[in-house]
Amino acid sequence: MSELLTPTEMAAADAATIAAGTPGFKLMMAAARAVADVAARRPLGTRIAVACGPGNNGGDGFVAAQILVERGYRVSLGLIGSVAALKGDAALAAARWKGEVASLAALEFEKADLIIDALFGAGLDRPLAGDAAEAVRRMNAAAAPIIAVDLPSGINGATGAVMGEAVEADETVTFFRPKPGHMLLPGRLRCGRLSVADIGISADVLAAIAPRAFQNRKGLWLPHFPVPRIDGHKYDKGHLVVVSGPAWHTGAARMAARSGLRIGAGLATLASPLDALPENAAHLTAIMLRPMEGAAGLASILADERLNVVVLGPGLGGGDETRALVEAALASAAAVVLDADGISAFRDAPERLFAAIARRAAPVTLTPHDGEFARLFPDLAQELGKLDRARAAAGRSGAVVLLKGPDTVVAAPDGRASIADNAPPFLATAGSGDVLAGMIGGLLAQRMPAFEAASAATYLHGDAAVVLGRGLIAEDLPEALPRVFQRLFD
Repeated sequence: MSELLTPTEMAAADAATIAAGTPGFKLMMAAARAVADVAARRPLGTRIAVACGPGNNGGDGFVAAQILVERGYRVSLGLIGSVAALKGDAALAAARWKGEVASLAALEFEKADLIIDALFGAGLDRPLAGDAAEAVRRMNAAAAPIIAVDLPSGINGATGAVMGEAVEADETVTFFRPKPGHMLLPGRLRCGRLSVADIGISADVLAAIAPRAFQNRKGLWLPHFPVPRIDGHKYDKGHLVVVSGPAWHTGAARMAARSGLRIGAGLATLASPLDALPENAAHLTAIMLRPMEGAAGLASILADERLNVVVLGPGLGGGDETRALVEAALASAAAVVLDADGISAFRDAPERLFAAIARRAAPVTLTPHDGEFARLFPDLAQELGKLDRARAAAGRSGAVVLLKGPDTVVAAPDGRASIADNAPPFLATAGSGDVLAGMIGGLLAQRMPAFEAASAATYLHGDAAVVLGRGLIAEDLPEALPRVFQRLFD
């Protein structure tokens, strides 16, 4: 697994390592060497401008600058404040620098072939101002590529937010573990290519820190991923139900059902209103079709507990009828995935939804985009960063919350969260969210735990889009899953 550490957690990892006997300056030397190694991919003689801040991030810059000079590079260095004001390891680092220390305002970024941003890193918690903000503007305006030390200055390490001004780096070198700010937008866009350097901090420190946020990588969920047995049967792999909308809104539900079947559910049934039966019947083959008259009809279908997961929302429409369908699903023993209209139907009564979730034992997964999230959690949508919004919503609702976007966050009520960064921009196409809901349902049908199922579906959804490339439409995504599985397992 790839843990994500907040700036506070990273400080704890540093402190634990130092307390165990590794000097802080040794960690700084290792970090600086990693930055210098990345910079040294350029030809000898490259002109490098290093912008240093008043703390340990600036200390990394001083040491990296000296290493680069010793390797034959032409380095100029500027500092916020004075060398005399530096303390601790940063002061030791400055003492190793044998060149001139210019004021930050005098550093000529426009004459550099490469810029190293060692101003503030992930620990910054306030907007940049004054000389620092002006230096960032000048760095971004220069033609030279920028390497950021730890995190581009001006990006919040916990939320990815731009705090006033922020460096637009071409590459970022961070240490030990990435931060949420490397993964969440807009911070991820300012980082460029990210590399994570080993600077001598043991993974053993993570036990005490107990991080609860993770990069969405296969190591997070693959141990829970359903693997077919040679002696297995379709009934062992669960039975997914997807609720169709009315006759003029049926395609979304069919895509969800097909994606659930493609990802491994043993059987899939479309529960269809009577007016939509002919249209659905004309399109379905492997997916079964059941007539359904309103909430009572859905309750009757779900009374058979072999049908162990239900997806509602795609194409349903709003209003009291949709709300009744959701409540019928929540009254059953099936796992429930609520998407789109299944979420928006409770915009005026979110507590009613949360109370129904609290009364059940089977898991519920909510899959809102930002607009749907704001309808259900209007206060959270305005106050918090994306990771904290999703976590707070999961805690309040009692459901796993998948907050969509190019930086999709999956959060569990117990505080665990994953952040995805593998979705290409061409995944933003009509119906892709319906496919994602069905994929989650298909994994839940196979009894995968809800947090891991939502995280796996998010990752595989993005990977399917990568396999397909530009020009994909939502109907293509389920058909790409066999190739995705070949990449994953072979």
